[in-house]
Amino acid sequence: MRDEAAKRVELVFSLFDANGNGAIDSDDFDLMTGRVLEAADASDDGAKAAIRTAFRRYWTTLATELDANGEGVITVDEFRPFVLDPERFGPTIAEFAEALSALGDHDGDSLIERPLFVSLMTAIGFEEANIHALFDAFGPDAEDRITVATWAAGIKDYYAPDMAGIPGDQLVAARAV
Repeated sequence: MRDEAAKRVELVFSLFDANGNGAIDSDDFDLMTGRVLEAADASDDGAKAAIRTAFRRYWTTLATELDANGEGVITVDEFRPFVLDPERFGPTIAEFAEALSALGDHDGDSLIERPLFVSLMTAIGFEEANIHALFDAFGPDAEDRITVATWAAGIKDYYAPDMAGIPGDQLVAARAV
């Protein structure tokens, strides 16, 4: 596993551990879903339903693939190799990427404005400076928007173990305070 991918996975695990207990469980996904939906209050019901489904599938896939003893929790050691296995986790990531990026397109123009992007990414738990750096790395247009397709592809790349030097690396970069 590349160092960049490992850092990205460690960050995702820490964010998905929304209740901070050191493991991921279904309650974490409920907390995350609620925060993201709150940030996307202007999005349509179809997009909200899609992100609920994507978060539920994300958890179900993790629990099915990794929770062999049925304890209902996933540790970072269990999480790390699975998430970076495109064969096992790729379809779940693809669904999540499509749902989250569509949630950011509240007006249906296939474009995501920076303020909503920042709100959604903040709801997930990323640092604001890193969120802005990511948005800038996506190459926004003159009206400070990115395409839904650009964000969806960026999410998918984030989970790819062989990817380095991608926009998503901005999310794990240390920022000056």
